[in-house]
Amino acid sequence: MTRAELDAAGITDPALRADYAHCRALNARHGRTYFLATRLLPPERRPAVHALYGFARWADDIVDDLGAAAPVAERAAALRALEDELTAALDGAARRKGARGTSPVVRALAHTAARYGIEARHFTDFMTAMRSDLTVTDYPDYPALRRYTHGSAAVIGLQLLPVLGTVAPRERAAPHAAALGVAFQLTNFLRDVGEDLDRGRVYLPADLLAAHGVDRELLRWSRETGADDPRVTAALRAATALNREVYREAEPGIALLDPVARPCVRTAFVLYRDILRAVERAGFPVLRRRVVVPRRRRAAVALVGLGAVALARSRAGAGAARPAAGAVAR
Repeated sequence: MTRAELDAAGITDPALRADYAHCRALNARHGRTYFLATRLLPPERRPAVHALYGFARWADDIVDDLGAAAPVAERAAALRALEDELTAALDGAARRKGARGTSPVVRALAHTAARYGIEARHFTDFMTAMRSDLTVTDYPDYPALRRYTHGSAAVIGLQLLPVLGTVAPRERAAPHAAALGVAFQLTNFLRDVGEDLDRGRVYLPADLLAAHGVDRELLRWSRETGADDPRVTAALRAATALNREVYREAEPGIALLDPVARPCVRTAFVLYRDILRAVERAGFPVLRRRVVVPRRRRAAVALVGLGAVALARSRAGAGAARPAAGAVAR
């Protein structure tokens, strides 16, 4: 299917096709929910989404998986090298609609950024957030966490917006797209509390934890013993309520997207929110294990998405024969 997507996107250069295929493989291997939703996009838009995901994943892996005991200085140097490569590639892409870097993910990203006019500042903000992960291990309050998630998650939604397309001015859809990126990441933070703690990080606001009598030591005790504590459960429930508020911020933006892109985003929205619900229904066992949405549920949501895709594409075809009143804002 990779070949059909690249053909549909008009990507003909063999080296560039290999770069995009590399990004697609990263998405398929590491982002199951994200990849499933991406399959609902028109084929010509999927490679761009794979490129954006692939780059984000590459940078995140430098922060988290660059060897079990890699010192901060080594990770920082790797991030600097990646950012330098990215800057050079984006500058070249702006001039030539495509530039060669040394990493497949950077080459594909530069091509996507030029093709869709994605602002370079969104990538700069993302790299700033990645660098902060090297030294920042907790956040005093929710506003501080939201400042971090602007660069680590909100900008991902903003990067995707030109690829998805909108039926309203892009600036109207942008706050919702940014909120959706944050909502997804807050859900990941809740699901991965135990794994993040193993890396020395706590992505739950310290004042929220303290309001329920929780600190890092109690989280560590619960992680190491596998025992529940009502104070931890109460804090996780409060964090879940904050996460739900962000989903409410994001949801109105789905209707502002190009109709053929809505099923993809709606599917991702439902599946990520299902992770949140699964965590809650399981009693918040996130310090012991990773909660997942059952495969049957994911398949059912995807099936609904497929039906929505068929309807949207049939309407788009009718619209091509009979021009609509307004054009899609790209």
